[in-house]
Amino acid sequence: MRLLKIIPDNTNIGFVRIRHIAFAITAALTLGAIALVGLHGLNLGVDFVGGVSIEEKFESPPALDKVRSTVSHLGYGEPALQQLGGANTVTIRLPVPASSDADATNKMVEAVKATLAAKFPGATFSNYTTVSGKVSGELVQNGALAVLLAIVGIAIFSWLRYEWQFGVSTAVAILHDVLMTLGFFALTQLVFDLNIVAAVLTIIGYSINDKMVIDDRIRENMRKYRKMGMSELIDLSVNETLPRTVMTSLTIMLALASLLIFGGEVLRGFTAAMMLGIVVGTYSSIYVSSSLLITLGLKPGFRPEKEDKSIASGAERVGP
Repeated sequence: MRLLKIIPDNTNIGFVRIRHIAFAITAALTLGAIALVGLHGLNLGVDFVGGVSIEEKFESPPALDKVRSTVSHLGYGEPALQQLGGANTVTIRLPVPASSDADATNKMVEAVKATLAAKFPGATFSNYTTVSGKVSGELVQNGALAVLLAIVGIAIFSWLRYEWQFGVSTAVAILHDVLMTLGFFALTQLVFDLNIVAAVLTIIGYSINDKMVIDDRIRENMRKYRKMGMSELIDLSVNETLPRTVMTSLTIMLALASLLIFGGEVLRGFTAAMMLGIVVGTYSSIYVSSSLLITLGLKPGFRPEKEDKSIASGAERVGP
């Protein structure tokens, strides 16, 4: 039985040749993502802004203005509404009641549920969540700190494990992956909550795993083929690891596609973030992180004191 090979063994794609085009596309996408976040902002969930989030299902897609007006008349503040996936499901976000009464939140939820059921026959209450403003502020700080520390830690590890150029290129590529994910959520206005922070950290983990595999192959080839030009050496290394990169990405995408279809509304944002992160992370590993090493001035034959003595000194290669 023959093994399935998506990428042929003799693949020799010139990735470095178009690095300037890739850099321009990457810069444009990154700036676009920053602009989207700045102009539209993120649709922060209750985890980050505090308040009460009520999920209501209707028999048919309701007029959001009518739902907003109905809830506003209850006097609990101006609600923020969003349709989830299917247009029949609406999330209603309200401020936490100012009353110190422990049952104030339950009373508010019951009032909203009863009013919507009377105004929209067939409307059913699903669930609600509540987070205080203090807790939400701490979650914002902790979530941002977790992502920042992950990027810095990975850059330092790459610096110590390889050379400083690897640390810088890895940090740039991962920062690009994170910004692209934020830009996607600013564009789609999907709810950005703690589940998405978990997805971002998972994307960082996937991206660094992919980049480490390629960086390790580059380091091996730098010692093995000392007379080879850096552009040819990086192309060789990326092509040698390409089957593994593509197969890993495809298998993960298949699993995520199943979650997207059958996972329900709760996992939809997380799965969408992960799918985007896999595509962006694979792209940045191949076209951004590796090619950036040339721009940063990396040369073959570094750290001779740590070279593997088992590599024959005559194993040199001039071309691909």
